[in-house]
Amino acid sequence: MPNQWTGIGNPYTKQEVRDRLQKTLDQNKAIIAAGAGTGISAKFIEKGGADLLIIYNSGRFRMSGHGSTAGMMAYGDANAVAMEIGEFEVLPVVEEIPVICGVHGSDPRRRMWHFLGQVKDMGFSGVNNFPTHSIVDGHFRQVLEETGMSFQKEVDMIGLASRMDLFTIVYVGTPEEAVRMADVGADAVIAHVGTTVGGSIGVTGATCTMDDAIARTQSIIEATKSANPNTFFLAHGGPINTPDDVRIILDQTDAHGFVGASSLERMGVEKSLTDLTKRFKDLKLR
Repeated sequence: MPNQWTGIGNPYTKQEVRDRLQKTLDQNKAIIAAGAGTGISAKFIEKGGADLLIIYNSGRFRMSGHGSTAGMMAYGDANAVAMEIGEFEVLPVVEEIPVICGVHGSDPRRRMWHFLGQVKDMGFSGVNNFPTHSIVDGHFRQVLEETGMSFQKEVDMIGLASRMDLFTIVYVGTPEEAVRMADVGADAVIAHVGTTVGGSIGVTGATCTMDDAIARTQSIIEATKSANPNTFFLAHGGPINTPDDVRIILDQTDAHGFVGASSLERMGVEKSLTDLTKRFKDLKLR
């Protein structure tokens, strides 16, 4: 049920979001969550029937023509950008779809309990851990872990958000990270297998094969199940780009659905604007 004070659906409680997603599964339909970096994206993704909208700073870079990985860099205040997109672009135009806020949980400048209170007051129904250090590896990841900006800070943020009755949907890169998130009550786990391929700014060589994506996704799902079988399992990234790709993942893993950001928002805009402009340019004078 929508919150009685808003009149248009948002915000929802943690259980209300869970109930909506379970209803989708009960109808034998895949859960589709979508990243949105602009109000017009959010408006028409909702019209397409998505189950959740996730707002995070990469959406702004993506829809400005830059790679989504810019959201992992020091090009702005990730938490402030997500709140700004939500307040001024997305929340005013959505009708009833739950909206999730991307929170950079390891930001050392934030009192996280205070910031999550602001997220909730803004009208978000939940949080997602983005930017996330789960997609950073190697020496730099070790430096982050050793200097107080660890993945554990994201886990702590999700645990706190859950206690504050916010729905939590999390990116993880390994089974071990998935278990840590499930242990603190994460409602949905997204198996992140890499930056999305394709389009004008997608990766080419820096990704995995579909077979690797299937294996990694299933290993994360199985680990999560062992910790909390009531979790929703979603796939994201790498070669999982088109509806046909998602069909393969749904057929060969226990995933309940898919999270699309570049693959929904950016790809749709790139192709449709190019094709429409070409049609205008094909017009001849009398």
